[in-house]
Amino acid sequence: MATTSSKNNMKGFYRQKKKTGGITKKTSNKKTPKISATFGSDVNQPTALISHGSLDLKGDYDDNEEVLRQFDMNMAYGPCIGMSRLARWERANRLGLNPPKEIEVLLKTRKVQAECLWEDRV
Repeated sequence: MATTSSKNNMKGFYRQKKKTGGITKKTSNKKTPKISATFGSDVNQPTALISHGSLDLKGDYDDNEEVLRQFDMNMAYGPCIGMSRLARWERANRLGLNPPKEIEVLLKTRKVQAECLWEDRV
């Protein structure tokens, strides 16, 4: 005995009704500022980035190390894991990839870290 009325079919039996008077999200016209962790931003920095009254955006390395880290991250000169920075520079030079001469000078004349940025991290 099958009926075709909408009250007797499955949709009618399992019909869902919206509840009224439930919890609603309050809307406001105020826009919250986006937090930016960039240097020179007017937005206050999170406390983790502030140490001893100044921004702690740079690690314990100087400008020479920064140049070498940029060299480490530049994949145009091949992978850097498993070899020293000087060996990587010499390999890139041998392969005709024209690595910057500044890197060679830094590695041969200055007291800088010989291993790449990713050494013992990956």
